[in-house]
Amino acid sequence: MTFAAVASLLVLALFSKQGFGGLKQGQKPSQPAGASSPTEVPLQPPDVSSIPSGPLGQSIRLGMKIIMNTPKYAASYVGNDMKCNDCHLKGGTVAYASPLAGVTTLFPAYTGRSGRVISMQERIRECFVRSENGKPIPDDSPEMVAMIAYMSWLSKGVPTGSTVEGQGLLPLQAPKRVDGAAGAMVYAKTCAPCHSPEGTGVPGMFPPLWGPRSFNDGAGMSQVRKMASFVKANMPPNNPGSLTVQQAFDVAAYVSAKPRPHLNPQYAKY
Repeated sequence: MTFAAVASLLVLALFSKQGFGGLKQGQKPSQPAGASSPTEVPLQPPDVSSIPSGPLGQSIRLGMKIIMNTPKYAASYVGNDMKCNDCHLKGGTVAYASPLAGVTTLFPAYTGRSGRVISMQERIRECFVRSENGKPIPDDSPEMVAMIAYMSWLSKGVPTGSTVEGQGLLPLQAPKRVDGAAGAMVYAKTCAPCHSPEGTGVPGMFPPLWGPRSFNDGAGMSQVRKMASFVKANMPPNNPGSLTVQQAFDVAAYVSAKPRPHLNPQYAKY
């Protein structure tokens, strides 16, 4: 039996009472008409010391490494310099930074992007072809199994169908007018010290926000509203929440208008 198969069986055995879900960058999964809203529970990721030993623990730790340094640990499926951790901060444990804790309790679910019910694996593939500007990652690959294992471990104690506090991104009301020129000034003062004036970032530390090594135009972060929500809640790292809603939208408009890779039409179904 392959490593992936063994790890899959172990994950199912440990988390069978919780179910599996998926990543939803930018918002919670869509609910069918007439469905009740999910219950919200505190965001309380488990301590790393609780990772079990043996093959399952090895898979969980590999999943953590992939989230923290995706180009290194999932190199076969990544086409840029983006890490999952660039959007899912601190390994997916930060509120309103698309936390991964609790996501495995939400999927399979209907999503507006795909227009159908998708699995957690399919949602992860969306991230790889869009945010990572890479290739679809197979269900039975050690990398996919490891990410499922890690997210399932993060979701321990979250009831099936529930969401955690701060799930997705911070809800914001868009201002009446968004000004990319004003956003350029916000960027120069607040963002450029980390992401560079040219948006190239600092390899291994701060992600590129545009250019050939950044996320492509099919990624959630390429949308002004989603980027503004992320920026408002989490940026700058040394003073998160210090920008106004107007500034967050303006700088998001500035960054979103910059050149970046196009989504590979071959993967548009994801």
